[in-house]
Amino acid sequence: MTAQQAPLADAAMPQPLLALEDVTKTFPGVVALDGVRLELHAGEVTALVGENGAGKSTLVKVLTGIYQPDGGRILLDGRPVAFRTAHHAAAAGITAIHQETVLFDDLTVAENIFIGHAPRTRFGLIDIGAMQARARELLDGIGARIDPAARLRDLGIASKHLVAIARALSIDARVVIMDEPTAALSHKEIAELYELVEQLKAQGKAILFISHKFDEVFRISDRFTVFRDGQFIAEGRTADVTEDDLVRLMVGRAVDQIFPKRPAAIGDPILTVAGYSHPTEFEDIGFSLRRGEILGFYGLVGAGRSEVMQALFGITRPAKGAVRIDGKVRVIRSPAEAIAQGIVYVPEDRGSQGAIIGLPIFQNVTLPSLARTSRHGFLRLAREFALTREYTGRLDLRAAALDQDVGTLSGGNQQKVVIAKWLATRPKVIILDEPTKGIDIGSKAAVHAFMSELAGQGLSVIMVSSEIPEVLGMSDRVIVMREGRIVAELEGEELTPETLVRHAAGISEAAG
Repeated sequence: MTAQQAPLADAAMPQPLLALEDVTKTFPGVVALDGVRLELHAGEVTALVGENGAGKSTLVKVLTGIYQPDGGRILLDGRPVAFRTAHHAAAAGITAIHQETVLFDDLTVAENIFIGHAPRTRFGLIDIGAMQARARELLDGIGARIDPAARLRDLGIASKHLVAIARALSIDARVVIMDEPTAALSHKEIAELYELVEQLKAQGKAILFISHKFDEVFRISDRFTVFRDGQFIAEGRTADVTEDDLVRLMVGRAVDQIFPKRPAAIGDPILTVAGYSHPTEFEDIGFSLRRGEILGFYGLVGAGRSEVMQALFGITRPAKGAVRIDGKVRVIRSPAEAIAQGIVYVPEDRGSQGAIIGLPIFQNVTLPSLARTSRHGFLRLAREFALTREYTGRLDLRAAALDQDVGTLSGGNQQKVVIAKWLATRPKVIILDEPTKGIDIGSKAAVHAFMSELAGQGLSVIMVSSEIPEVLGMSDRVIVMREGRIVAELEGEELTPETLVRHAAGISEAAG
């Protein structure tokens, strides 16, 4: 199937609720959208797929009034419209659930949901009782057991994401945009989100669903649209294509090997952890990591994997336990001490813990390596650019220039900047927490290839991942955690999807 052969909109289809025709959006040095088209139909889910940098995020901002298109038309019910502000878009019934939730920690759940459009009393004051009651209805409607009066800062990432969904649904939406809505959700919460989507379809809402997970695209969408490098490539019925078809349309080539794991000479243990315990997060963690090895950590949401890694990096402190690096006991009390010992950590939440929004790419990459890029206390700009170019080039970073604000990059490219930043410190051990979360299939292949290359050079890698194909495809060994404990260590023929899920969920063989 080629882009030219992609099925176009059926002439018998009713008029789309929302349509884009020949829409263009440019930034200095970058054509983000180059004459794209999109149709969203009432009661249907349209999946928008494409690599990072394909223009998906820009399109969402055009639809929600954050950006104004430079050319083309937006049609609502067949009539041209202009969303000059986010308020105008919301008033027209356009709402978005974003991948990176923008919420306010010091406000309550109900206040976050209704900020800007809270119910009022007849005296013009915010009706707190009505607001909390309506918030409870919205949260119950999406299966979220969250107290509307709770402060947002007291919630976990998944709960915050559900609050963002409730906020998006708090307006009378006609078009619902879901941008990687399952990124921080558990399996149960994802199933509940699918039920919510079915409810929205039954209500006649048009849904734009953006996801890098093909199982979600094929599970939930009726139609698809493919963008590549800011251009419209194809559209059609999801039932008429295969995963291979979509991959070829997205990247312009066949990606034959998404998990290019190369054989590596695995050496002696470089990191040994024994009796590692935290009062509330994990208990009696013990494992070894060998030189040149990719050690996978798998588990369901809440298993404690990230908490263990944050302790190893000095973000939190365990109550007891020992860490040995090259056979010597080391006490790690801060990230600075971890870096000095050769341990670096690429966090799952790149937005608040990884990249520094507002700084250019080259300063993000070189920040932990200033000793290498300065002389006599003065930074050497040429050296900073050279170091950044070396590591971002190997990760196939897509950016107009290395002095571009990292906040203007797509999520996948921000992830590459964070990985490059830590690799530039020349660590002994790199911990990658969900390294390909929210990035496209082509970028995943680039990150995986680089991981394999690094292991081949003797670097030791700990990879925390919730994606079973990634765990199986890239790991030499896998440690499975459940409820803060290690429940299995698997390798070779033991490594199957079934064994991973059984151990992670606590399912006995007899139950199968």
